[in-house]
Amino acid sequence: MEHKSLRVIAAADSNMGIGICGDLPWVLPNESKYFLSRITAVSAPGAWSIYLPSAVELGSVPPLSDEIETIWVIGGVKPFEEALKHPNCDQLCLTNIMAKFNAESFFPEFDRETFKLLDEYPGVPSEIQEENGVKYKFQVFKKFTNNKTND
Repeated sequence: MEHKSLRVIAAADSNMGIGICGDLPWVLPNESKYFLSRITAVSAPGAWSIYLPSAVELGSVPPLSDEIETIWVIGGVKPFEEALKHPNCDQLCLTNIMAKFNAESFFPEFDRETFKLLDEYPGVPSEIQEENGVKYKFQVFKKFTNNKTND
């Protein structure tokens, strides 16, 4: 069975805060639109991206696996931790919210030698965004193992 891309997408504040009371600590509609555009994009007609809060193995379960192109893990903390350690995880899209918010859940630490921040990525704005007085930057980290990318 072919390898499915497993990717993580999240937004975290300057303390790596990601949530409070089961919700985001901020209201940033354009950041939310970016999030939706990333998890719904596919490269071929008939292909699917699925997004999961957990159950990383779902993409390998027939009959869905042939149609699934990318599996997105969208939270919370434990699914993020599991996905970042999974051998098929090849990308992390992490919006850097350049402010501190009240948060009770935090994005897990990850190996920045394995996941390298890319200077640019097709379709991802490289400049700092600002919305509702909050600055943020879209970031894409690519997984590298043994000096090569995981493609």
